Amino acid sequence: MDKREDFLPPDDEIVLDDRDIRESETELDEDDRLRPEFVSDVLALAEAGEHEAARERVGRLHPADIADLFELLSDEDRPLFASVLGDLLSPDVLAEMNEHVREQLIDLLAPEQVAEIASELDTDDAVAIIEDMEADEQQAVLQAMEPEDRAAIEDALSFPEESAGRLMQREFVAVPEHVTVGDVIDRLREDQDLTSDFWEIFIVDPMHRPVGTCQLSWILRTPRDIAIGDVMKREQTLIPVDMDQEEVALRFQKYALISAAVVDKAGRLVGMITVDDVVHVIQEEAGEDILRLSGAGDGDINEPIRETYSARVRWLIANLGTALVASTIVAIFGGAIEHMVALAALMPIVAGVGGNAGTQTLAVTVRALAMNQLTDSNSWRAVWREMKIALLNGGTIALIAGTATALWFANPGLGGVIAAAMIVNIFVAGVAGVAIPLFLDRLDQDPAVASSIFVTMTTDSMGFLAFLGLAVASGLTSL
Repeated sequence: MDKREDFLPPDDEIVLDDRDIRESETELDEDDRLRPEFVSDVLALAEAGEHEAARERVGRLHPADIADLFELLSDEDRPLFASVLGDLLSPDVLAEMNEHVREQLIDLLAPEQVAEIASELDTDDAVAIIEDMEADEQQAVLQAMEPEDRAAIEDALSFPEESAGRLMQREFVAVPEHVTVGDVIDRLREDQDLTSDFWEIFIVDPMHRPVGTCQLSWILRTPRDIAIGDVMKREQTLIPVDMDQEEVALRFQKYALISAAVVDKAGRLVGMITVDDVVHVIQEEAGEDILRLSGAGDGDINEPIRETYSARVRWLIANLGTALVASTIVAIFGGAIEHMVALAALMPIVAGVGGNAGTQTLAVTVRALAMNQLTDSNSWRAVWREMKIALLNGGTIALIAGTATALWFANPGLGGVIAAAMIVNIFVAGVAGVAIPLFLDRLDQDPAVASSIFVTMTTDSMGFLAFLGLAVASGLTSL
């Protein structure tokens, strides 16, 4: 066996590598973000025709940082920079890139170039590049791929978007139960076609159904003559191929998985999902729910303006319609407001506090539904809990608002009216914030999409109705 020293570079090369590492660290700030000066410098080099200097500086970056660099550039600068970098714009860089930026760069490449890039990636990353292409462009890329790669991509595209079938890798290691640990080690060393990134192998029966898993650390520490079936762990978490990626992420989180087998409807092993893929899913789904609550669409600063406009304006139009309900209630009490102008000054306070209370409850409820913490078995308990919290919050805010109003306007009656309205509206906000998303979830509708509009309409309308109605009923003013 060769000595370890034979694999070490000369001392001067080690010093050079360390220097390169230190230099690459200066391109990033303390939060691992590219420094603005670095972005400006490499762009200036590219525009000045000093391509080798630009490539030398960018070449020290990690593929994820190169992807970030492209995202920081303007739409006009990206094509130039892509031509300057050449092969530095590698498959790994494209896999890390924002989808809107990646689409723009992919459009600049010939189908043969896209096919070559996709062939070098794991199936899940290749699918992420190809799935958003136009149908004719997608077909051209698939035709340019090797038959084996094309079959894997086409199979992945046959599954629904955001499903385990789209997310999984088709490159995995599976062995029969009767082989020995030595047989497994020999295969891992000799088979050059095996995937290089995995943490465990899957043990399958003659029908290719997974019966267990074995971590690499167990294999390395077990004598060669022991059967792999005696080492493997039979308990495993299997992922159905059509499971939604959000459910996949929840299983990884719940059972602390590093990787998991994906099975088809017949229970046969067809792929695996690893934790690095799930991290991206968790990030996407969490951000997606927050943005849906606000009606902001994808919320991606690299998204084309037309798509962002289309996503946002329809929710603003819907919000305009629901706002008419609240304005109608105000119009009904127009005479009362004319007789007592103080009502107009206090109305926004009632509606605003109620809206915030509803948003708090709504955010907690949507998150609980997304995390499977809120189900049929505990939904009523959640409703009662929010009702109690709403009463406590309402009582506290009512005491503060009522006292301040009575002192400011020297009108105890008006203070009592706003206090009562606060209690009513915050209570209604709490109930609406939990009941509306639960109702939408029971209808198999995404509670993050439309809940906020209905909750806002409810709190505004009930706030105005309670405040103005109590003012009239108490005799403070009249219609």
